[in-house]
Amino acid sequence: MPQNLNDSDQRLEAREDKRAGGPVRQCAVTRERLAPDALIRFVRSPDGMVVPDVFGKLPGRGAWVTADRSIIADSVENHIFSRAFKAQSQPIDNLMVEIERQLLQRCNGLLGMAKKSGVAVLGFDQVRAYIRKQEPGWLLEASDGAEDGRNKVHFLAKAIYEDVKVAGALSSAELGVAFGREHVIHALLEQGSLSDAFSIAYRRLIGFRDAPETGWFSGGQEIL
Repeated sequence: MPQNLNDSDQRLEAREDKRAGGPVRQCAVTRERLAPDALIRFVRSPDGMVVPDVFGKLPGRGAWVTADRSIIADSVENHIFSRAFKAQSQPIDNLMVEIERQLLQRCNGLLGMAKKSGVAVLGFDQVRAYIRKQEPGWLLEASDGAEDGRNKVHFLAKAIYEDVKVAGALSSAELGVAFGREHVIHALLEQGSLSDAFSIAYRRLIGFRDAPETGWFSGGQEIL
């Protein structure tokens, strides 16, 4: 799996899920049929307000839109929700902010579960020691962390393993919230079901915020 998925990669993976026989939903904007993990569900309240339902827990009929900021912006501009719900529908104020908040909450919830389950490793020295023994599921590097430190972690992993996944869209404070600390700069998830679930959650999150890791390591000096 590549370090990060661009839009075409995400849709290809979603279409592969479809061919594998998993559930699919139709994007209300593109009309493309994709796996639910590649979309955001929206529901309409009785007063006609449209709210995102990232966790899929709100009652009622849902409308699905590809998990991409620009596509959801198109849905608002072109009044797609009124058509999807067959009734006058108005997205809540700050819709994009709320979607990103829920997506971040989902990522942080999974990271917290990983820590409680003992499958998360925190700290520069601890992460590097783990990498020397075993391949990680995900490397987590704070978006505001120092370049030198993250390069040392990443290039060590790349020297040992063929494919390394790095998530860099969360700040040190956001990682701290997830792991119950003030700040976290370096962490990793062990391979397994929680790492797989984080892959899905993180892929959706970077549809709404920058993934800085895509430009971090292209020309860096490999310091192990």
